[in-house]
Formats: sequence, C-alpha cells, structure tokens
Amino acid sequence: MAELYGRGVYRFLLSRQWVILTLVGLVMIPAMIRLGFWQLHRHEHRVANNKIIASALKADPVPVGTATRPGFTVPHQDLYKAVTAHGRFDTAHEVVARHRTAGNGGGERAGGQRIGYHVITPFVLDDGHAVLVNRGWIAGGDDPTAFPSIPAPPAGDVTLEGRLRPDETTSATGIRDTHGLPPRQIMLINSTKVAGDVPHQLVGGYLEMVSMTPAAGHAQPALVPEPDHSSIGPHMAYAIQWWLFAAMVPVGWVVLLRRERADILGKRAKAAQEAASGRGSDGDAGDGGGRPAGGSATVAV
Repeated sequence: MAELYGRGVYRFLLSRQWVILTLVGLVMIPAMIRLGFWQLHRHEHRVANNKIIASALKADPVPVGTATRPGFTVPHQDLYKAVTAHGRFDTAHEVVARHRTAGNGGGERAGGQRIGYHVITPFVLDDGHAVLVNRGWIAGGDDPTAFPSIPAPPAGDVTLEGRLRPDETTSATGIRDTHGLPPRQIMLINSTKVAGDVPHQLVGGYLEMVSMTPAAGHAQPALVPEPDHSSIGPHMAYAIQWWLFAAMVPVGWVVLLRRERADILGKRAKAAQEAASGRGSDGDAGDGGGRPAGGSATVAV
C-alpha cells in the first residue's frame, strides 16, 4: 500500500469529497453505537417494568392508607400496586379526564381506540382523607364543552379494590396540560392539581378501579383494562440494528476505497497501454519513411 501511495494511487483520500466522507463516517460510528445502547437501556427498562407490574398484579391488596398519604409521591416500585379502600364516592366533585381511550386493545364496550373520557371521582376514606379513583371510560358526547352524563356509583359505604398509580405529569405521559378547559374537565389525573377543587385532603396518586362492593345495579363506566406486562417491544432488535449499521460504515468505506483504487489503476493501465500502442505506431512509421523509394538505389560514378 505504501508503494501505491508513493505512486499517488491513494492521494484521492486527500480530496474534499473523501475527507468529508471519512469525517461523516467517523461521526456516524459512535453515534450509532450510542443509539444502540439507548435502545438496549429502553429494553432493560421495559423488562424491569414488566416484572414490577407482574409482581404487583399477583400480590394481595393492601389498605390504601399503608401505600400512600397526603403529599406522597408514589414510587416507581409501587406502580400498579393492588390496594383496597373503604368509604364513599363524592360525585359532587367528580371530573373527567379528556382525550382518553381504554387502552391495551380494549373492546368496543371498553372504548377500544375511540376517544372519550375517564371518570375521576374522589373517594372519601374512613379517616377523612380522599383518594382520586379512575372509575373507567365513557364515550364523549356531541358537545365537547358540556359535562358528559355519567352513571352514578353506589351510594353509601363502598369497598373497592384498585391499582395504585402515580400522579400524571406532562413529562411522564406526554399529555399537555391545557388551561382554560370547560368546568370539571382536566387533562392530567393529578391529585395536586385537583386538590383546590375538592373539599377533602387528597392522598398522593390515584387508583384505577378494579372492582367495588356492593356492585352497582346499572351500567357503569368501562373499567380500564389490566396493563400489558408481557410485551418487551422492539427495543432489543433496534439496538442490534444500530450496532450493525455502525459496523457497516467502515466496511462500506473500505469497499468504496478499493473501488476507487481499482478505477485509478485501471485508468493508468489503459493510459499506459494506449501510450505503448502510440509509440509502436510511430516506430513503424519511421522505419517505412527511411527506405529509398523504387525498391533499389542507383549509384552514379
């Protein structure tokens, strides 16, 4: 290779085009490796999250007072923790969360992918505190500014079982907290944001209702389905894909280099051949011109 470089074969590497190509490749390789590790970490987070959810769903429910309290931030390890609560619903301060689907491929009754509302009802506990309860999904009406008609929960004392969820935030959910909404409509299910409109002290987080006793004698909002904890997503495949792309960059660079070198050597060989052919033609022409015309020479004495 040094011999070829000495002959100027690899001097094309100093051209503007090849300098830019090489610099782009050097930037792309670490960027793709980093993207691969980013997807790997997302895969690991998804697997760990699935384990937390699966463990929470299998565990026996605990009293809500032992899992959360006023001003409490629900930790990630308590995600979907099964809890029980005893008290009564406060429908006078009920609100709805806008632009919601039942999620997780719920059927037609559960809303499926139809846009509607989640019904959020304060549940007053025996100790005087209250917890927000997501009672489920209802379809949206024709007028999005009007408060929808909501089936009433059982009156009086109720025992319910639910899944503990942390307060929603824009950063965690991607839901934008729009201001100026119609009365009793919210974007984020967040005990801190709702606290000013509820006369009871709210505990941190909220519950996704699973069941209640006594059961209502009429149709109720469609319960939010159990969270999916079996799918691991495509993140590992994406990580491998990014790493393969990173490995392909230097391979592609070498392929292009060899192709460029072959073109240069081919052009030089062709030029040398044409030059040799030209010299041969000139030599033949010179020999023919040196012979005397007429085939023999006459010497005069």
